[in-house]
Amino acid sequence: MTQDHIAIDEILTAQHDDVLKDWLAELTTSGRSSGAALGTASRTEAQDLLGALREGVRANAGADRFEDAAPWERARGVLETLSRTRAAKGSNAGETSQFVLSLKKPLFARLQQRLGKEPDRLVGAIWSVSELVDRMAQFTVSTFQRSREEVINRQQEELLELSTPVVKLWDGVLAVPMIGTLDSSRTQLVMESLLQRIVDTGSEIAIIDITGVPTVDTLVAQHLLKTVTAIRLMGADCIISGVRPQIAQTIVHLGIDLTGITTKASLADALALALKRSGYVVTRPKS
Repeated sequence: MTQDHIAIDEILTAQHDDVLKDWLAELTTSGRSSGAALGTASRTEAQDLLGALREGVRANAGADRFEDAAPWERARGVLETLSRTRAAKGSNAGETSQFVLSLKKPLFARLQQRLGKEPDRLVGAIWSVSELVDRMAQFTVSTFQRSREEVINRQQEELLELSTPVVKLWDGVLAVPMIGTLDSSRTQLVMESLLQRIVDTGSEIAIIDITGVPTVDTLVAQHLLKTVTAIRLMGADCIISGVRPQIAQTIVHLGIDLTGITTKASLADALALALKRSGYVVTRPKS
């Protein structure tokens, strides 16, 4: 163990409670509570991180290997948990990293008290602490960003599923109301959901309603054609509804061939046709 690490280890061991107290006080007075009131959770996080820091220092592990060295495994685990928890609570990356950076002040103060008469050792120890805490903060930011990206991706997938529901309109008749831009990933999701519902319900007719699709270009048309083809391969028929005059003109200008595909101006018209093909007759009762 180097002289710098010996001094840091002695402080983390003999003055653990004081360092923890001053660290939490620094977070409170400077407003760096990561968007939440400092309580049991923050105190536990700080205690765990101090313990993990002491383990790495005792193993004489260098800050330059923080991201992959075995002695820092526990510290990385604590920081990952801390980052993911705070990301889920809505904190930002700056607040989360500042939680770690605030540890510098109480450690610097105690190094000053301990090594004030040995300036060379003091400079070395402060540099070691600063480099190590900076590495920890950088690791926290990276983990936080990955966690936020995972949350965002998961929310996007959930929104896609919610925005493309497969609705049973009648026995043997399914409908998918499309809203917004139709891209490759969304088309794939629609196709998988619709085909699975066709299998589950034994439906013979599927209606794809594009009333909520703002524009139809060549790419969108290709996505629709692929979906229709897949539906037919499952033994069902498909009707595209919501073909407004503007969309009809665009399809003609683009030269998109929808031959063999039944289209209707509204979902009501499509449902009426689907019922007729299914052998149902809808009548009004005589008054």
